[in-house]
Amino acid sequence: MDSAFFLPEPDRAGRFHPTQATVGPWSPHTQHGGPPIALLAQALADHPSSAPMDLGRITVEFMGPVPLDTCDVQVQVLRPGKRVELLQAQYSVQGKPVLTAQAWRLAREPGICPAVADPFRVPPLPAEECLRFFPGTDGFPYGRALEWRFAEGGFDTLGPATVWARLRIPLVQGCPTSGLAGMMTMLDSANGISAELAFQDWSFVPVDQTLNLYRMPIGPWYGMAARTIINDGGIGTTTTTVFDAQGPVGLSLHTLFVRPKHPPAAVRSSTPRPGEAT
Repeated sequence: MDSAFFLPEPDRAGRFHPTQATVGPWSPHTQHGGPPIALLAQALADHPSSAPMDLGRITVEFMGPVPLDTCDVQVQVLRPGKRVELLQAQYSVQGKPVLTAQAWRLAREPGICPAVADPFRVPPLPAEECLRFFPGTDGFPYGRALEWRFAEGGFDTLGPATVWARLRIPLVQGCPTSGLAGMMTMLDSANGISAELAFQDWSFVPVDQTLNLYRMPIGPWYGMAARTIINDGGIGTTTTTVFDAQGPVGLSLHTLFVRPKHPPAAVRSSTPRPGEAT
């Protein structure tokens, strides 16, 4: 296993080299969305501010598949402010934007208003399990670089799922992985764990990801409870509650582009759901 998802360029701030640990299930030449999204989120969180601020919302747009190639990450302020500011980050490969992100950063003033809690009940952390990945695959590098423990569902079943996960390696070599970066590394898997169509027959690729945060997550374990809805026109949505050991952290939304991998006559409608006979 690689020592980290990304290796920093020693003499070039903001330049990183992705390792094989970033490779997802779609192609050996492209990354899973989680690690590069996490890299953008960490850059946004680390950008200097004049007052204590927290990220309240992060929206990431995929301009296309994320190549397994050297990248540059840059952050700029679009709308400065003492209480509210809008940031933009860009993940580029060979000068071409591959991911773009915008984030609202809000002034933190503890005690300024009453707290209203999310009623979501965090499930207990399950015991270590022998993980099974999508039918037809024995796993992929990104999937093996995290430890997964399912409280509901699984990669090998269809329908809503709830899972805990933790990173086995840091996001960036030689740098501590923040709670935000750890959670974002996991979160782009929400559509995969809650798939409603067979992975071997269907492509359901996110074109974006939005995370609204109540507070900053705390690791090393992060959780998500996800469900997916798809219309017959090939557009889907995955909605996710994200949490850590202390409780709910926020809500996430993916927009999915859904298409068959094979001619329609060869496509199976589904794989077994929990409790169904095979």
